[in-house]
Amino acid sequence: MAGFPPPEWTTLLVDLDDTVYPADSGVWDAISDRMETYMRQKLGIPPEELAQTRQALYQTYGTTLRGLQMTRHINERDFLQFVHDVPVEALLRPNPELCRVLQMYPQRKVIFTNADRSHARRVLRHLQIEPCFDAIIDILDIAPYCKPMPQAFETALRLLGETDPARCVFVDDSPRNLAAARALGFTTICVGSHQPPPICDASIARLEDLPQVLPPQKERICDG
Repeated sequence: MAGFPPPEWTTLLVDLDDTVYPADSGVWDAISDRMETYMRQKLGIPPEELAQTRQALYQTYGTTLRGLQMTRHINERDFLQFVHDVPVEALLRPNPELCRVLQMYPQRKVIFTNADRSHARRVLRHLQIEPCFDAIIDILDIAPYCKPMPQAFETALRLLGETDPARCVFVDDSPRNLAAARALGFTTICVGSHQPPPICDASIARLEDLPQVLPPQKERICDG
């Protein structure tokens, strides 16, 4: 692919759920079940309305969390703690192959997630890849926004001290997150399914396959 990757890229932004681990692991299914339990038990939403309500919130507000904040004024920390109370340890295994791949890239590597930092750390620790990342940008850091809102990406750039999205590679499993990032100037890579332009610049089956589309660079690029 011509012009890919950009020779001056400095930062790799990586989504968490269904990106650093396989989508069929069961982790996201467990989180989704906890979301519906929260909506049923704490908000009194009838079981037959849960799926439709979640889909409407997701489409309108970007995430179920942001939608419930806007429409039900829930406490976001209470929601995040509840829905992420899932057995990560029983569903994921350490991934030394992914650790080796990530270590091939000397550039800054950052988790960028619509989950919270506590959940991200649990996942990274159990996969044994936490030392591979320099930072985590979570849903609380980018509040009141979330992916795929442009403001979420702009906030992430500001937190990173980066002024040019073209210097960042963004990896995610969500087509709408990828399309939003690409429209802002990020180089984008889809994990888990083939998504053609203009949604993303490249696609890989697993994050472990990253070198197939993003050849590692030997030296970290930095300013000053």
